[in-house]
Order: sequence, then C-alpha cells, then structure tokens
Amino acid sequence: MPPLLQAAGLTKHYGSTIALEDATFDVHEGVTGLLGPNGAGKSTAIKLFLGLIRPTSGSAEVLGTKPYETVEGRARLGYMPEHECLPSSVTASEFLMHMAQVSGLPPAHARTRTADILRHVGLDEERYRAIGEYSTGMRQRVKLAQALVHDPVLVLLDEPTAGLDPGGREEMLDLISRTGHSFGISIMLSTHLMGDIERTADRVIVLEGGRVAQEGPVSDFTKDTTTLLVEVDDHHDEIITALSASGVTAIRRGQSLVIEDAGDAELDAVRDALASSGARLRRMAPHRGTLTDIFRDAPHGV
Repeated sequence: MPPLLQAAGLTKHYGSTIALEDATFDVHEGVTGLLGPNGAGKSTAIKLFLGLIRPTSGSAEVLGTKPYETVEGRARLGYMPEHECLPSSVTASEFLMHMAQVSGLPPAHARTRTADILRHVGLDEERYRAIGEYSTGMRQRVKLAQALVHDPVLVLLDEPTAGLDPGGREEMLDLISRTGHSFGISIMLSTHLMGDIERTADRVIVLEGGRVAQEGPVSDFTKDTTTLLVEVDDHHDEIITALSASGVTAIRRGQSLVIEDAGDAELDAVRDALASSGARLRRMAPHRGTLTDIFRDAPHGV
C-alpha cells in the first residue's frame, strides 16, 4: 500500500539554522515513532506535514498530496500539539462537538462521535465539567480526543506524555496503543522518550541533527543480542578468573558480568565457573537491545 506520509529530500532552513536536511522517510499504517532529542527536527517535520510551513527544498506528502498546496490530504489528519491550547471555560463535550463540526461533520454525527471518543479516552463521566477544572492528564486526553473526533486516517502526536506523572504516562501510552492497534487509526508519535516508542510503536524513524539517523521495525532494535549478562551476588573476581582460564573474557558492570559473542562454549564455561566458585546466581540471560543503543552506537556527528 502507498505510504500515508512521505518525505523526499525534505529540507527546512530558518535562515542559517538547519531544522531538517535532506530527510527521506515513509510512514505507513500502524504506529510509527518519530524519535530524536530536542532540536532534532521532529516538530518541524510535523508542521510540514500539516501544511503550516513550506519546505526549503524537497517535499512532504500526505496521502499523495502536498499539504502546503491543498487541504485534501491534511483534512484527513488529526493533530495533538505539545503546548497547552485548550479553552478553559467550556466543557469537553462542547469543545469536541465544535471541533467535529469545524472538521465538516453534521451536528447529529458530531454529537455521536463526541460521545464515542470521550468514552474511548476515559472522560465519559467528566464530559460536562469545564476543561479548566481538569488535571494535566485529563487535559492531555482532551487533546488526544480532539485529534480523533473527526475520524482521521492518521494522527500526529507531539510529545503526548509531556507533563504527566508516571501513572498518567502509562495510561496515555496504553490509550495510544489501543487507538493504533485496536481502534484502526494510524499514529505518528513524536517524542524524545525512547520508552514511549518501545511501548507503543511498530516502526521507528530516528532524527538527529535534522537528518534521518536510522529507521526500521522497533523489534529490530530491541531483539536479543549475543551479549550474555550474568548477574550474581558474590565471587565476581573468582568467576572472571575462571572464565579467563577457559579463554572467555568477562567484564564486570555492577552486579553483572558481561560476555560478548556468547555461544555454546561460553555458556559451558560460565556454568563451570559458577559451580567452582560457589557464587549465587540471580539471573543469566541475553542482553536485549533498546532504542538507547541507536544513539550510543551512532557515529559522532550523525
């Protein structure tokens, strides 16, 4: 299937400041993470796809159309901004009804859609309270709800867990995952938090310094590696000495011993070293990659 979003050589300069430089990537159905540190170009990319700004060169396309030239494609997008933007004196129900009708839904359809979306984001019982009385977590849910109320093909979420406490963050991530995987609306999640991407996304696009550093399925970056972690309570030095005698190099990191490129021979050597030292084994397992490894392993200056 054709991509929902497509960046081709996408470049945006603000005078001498480079926000994006020759970025090329596609966003398909499902949940896609747009990951990068602050200043990497994530918000600029979102503004380009929303048609709020024009590229310096290259192109940004939404469903095959350029959003800064026509509303046809961007009308099928939803957008949850990072900044505070909600009216405080109206209720969530009134606000969503208004946003649905602004997007072209007739009043009866807008009313039904509003009720469904408020139920989906967990605000059904609070829908008649003024938004100004809401907690930070509830306001974030309203922002997500207004991005969904007109039944878009794809929603762009800009730092959706910003300002949330740990419990609120987990609830928002669960809601994003359910929206993308059960509700049938595709998502591009822009964040600097790698854990948010690992919890929700199918694919990841990594921006650094305005360029695409890496991209691919999240599972490619979080699969088991050949590095073995052996966590023991004691006798670390004895185990390292025994492994060295067997030709196996182990490096201590805290309570764990790290063995690179571990195969059957290395596993046998670890077993024998544990038995001879009498160490108490807590855990032994392959190291599982994380998205943090992308930045640790990237060449300097990418």
